[in-house]
Amino acid sequence: MTVRLRAPRRFTTAATASALALALAACGGTTKDDSSGSGDAKAAAGNASANPNAPLKKGLKIAFLPKQVNNPYETIVDKAGIEAAGEYGGEAKEVGPSDASASSQVSYINTLVQQRHDAILIAANDANAVCGPLKQARAKKIKIVAYDSDTNPDCRDVFINQASSEEIGRSEVKLLSEQIGGKGEIAILSATANATNQNTWIKFMQDELKKPEYSGLKLVKVAYGDDDDQKSFQQTQGLLQAYPNLKGIISPTTVGIAAAARYISGSKYKGKVALTGLGTPDQMRKFIKDGTVKSFELWDPKNLGYLASYAAASLASGQITGAQGEKFKAGKLGERTIGANGEVILGPPTVFDAKNIDQYHF
Repeated sequence: MTVRLRAPRRFTTAATASALALALAACGGTTKDDSSGSGDAKAAAGNASANPNAPLKKGLKIAFLPKQVNNPYETIVDKAGIEAAGEYGGEAKEVGPSDASASSQVSYINTLVQQRHDAILIAANDANAVCGPLKQARAKKIKIVAYDSDTNPDCRDVFINQASSEEIGRSEVKLLSEQIGGKGEIAILSATANATNQNTWIKFMQDELKKPEYSGLKLVKVAYGDDDDQKSFQQTQGLLQAYPNLKGIISPTTVGIAAAARYISGSKYKGKVALTGLGTPDQMRKFIKDGTVKSFELWDPKNLGYLASYAAASLASGQITGAQGEKFKAGKLGERTIGANGEVILGPPTVFDAKNIDQYHF
């Protein structure tokens, strides 16, 4: 059963501020082309037209391509999207690399194109490395939905964003500042250096830190754990050894925050160094209850996969093209509207702490 996030306190900072360039409209057609794919995807996009009254096609073949298949968070997202496909009579699967390197997803895109899928849903490890293969897929009229971590906008049709990038970045700074009294050295433990979502959030964190109310905070390091548990654990250890006056860490990655919490909970830094970021309630529950972490935030990953799945089906059925202002129905999540740059936002993040964490299980 999908968990619905509601009631907990939410940050209501500025609405979405896209850090990406203008997106192109989606390519035309609702069936895949037998051509070689050498045509220009942008030209195809310009000829697209939407039929909002078109029914969702039965038997659509879609595939989720996460950053890495052994990432627990991405597994939750993709599983929910695959289950959603069953609601509209589609066939869905998850494929992907076991590592989150920049080019690791390319071969999977090429294979999915050869298998003639109707839509590919991708959480990009690198916005540029996957662009060429995705453009070739679009030239064959395969719909591309980015989710969780965007590609360059001209390489996909829509981007399903888990929350406003600006809201996530700024609220992370606010959460940590509240926990350490607005003073001290802080660090960021990110995923990969090229991850679009991570870099966008960090950009807004750095901008938030320029405000007068955060003048007492000093960002000393942005470290990268590559969404690998052991490397993130070691990076946490390294940060605490290199910066003995460190007061807090922000880790906007579910792998990173769990690894950092595991290290801090068994060290002399427990209760002395604050940790916040993005995590799931089930992985962070014990660290909230033992006092290692006071609060963190996230959206419902099941709903992210669910929404992405319906967006892919709507694109492949010709209901939408990815143009701003178009609307589509996303099952139990209701009607959604495509915003600027082909972006659809799931909703604001929810803050989890000792008072509410037992209300959520995912």
